[in-house]
Amino acid sequence: MAAAFIPVPIAILTVSDSRTEATDKSGQLLVEHLQTAGHTLAEKMIMPDDIYQIRAVVSRWIADAEVQAIITTGGTGVTGRDGTPEAIAPLLDKELPGFGEIFRMVSYQEIKTSTVQSRALAGVANGTYIFCLPGSSGACRTGWNALINDQLDARHRPCNLVELMPRLLER
Repeated sequence: MAAAFIPVPIAILTVSDSRTEATDKSGQLLVEHLQTAGHTLAEKMIMPDDIYQIRAVVSRWIADAEVQAIITTGGTGVTGRDGTPEAIAPLLDKELPGFGEIFRMVSYQEIKTSTVQSRALAGVANGTYIFCLPGSSGACRTGWNALINDQLDARHRPCNLVELMPRLLER
């Protein structure tokens, strides 16, 4: 018997010192993609590129049983203000290193060696999946289409992250 689609409540965090709701193309793109796929938007925020503010918002979502996945966009580069990986990594119970590896592999096909500047990462914290994507709308499209969409679809075979959700808090 084929698996049924299970909508996942997803929170979106745009990390930017300059974007507003009107100019946040990457966050808007992610919201559109998740809703088109049948998921629900749990919450959307824009935060400045500050490690502690990012960590506070993501920690609140991790503690909220109504949020099952978080996608951040922005702050994954190498400049002095890029701190999303440093904000998120200490919160993870388990990292999914393959996410960043595959993201960069797929991204290489689009932007060649510029992909080395991406520190995209993913993991799980308190039963919540977290995906950190670069801030460009192209990178968000790539991350969603090439990785996140399939892994947050219970019908994807041979396996997906949704089918593991009931077991994430096992000890």
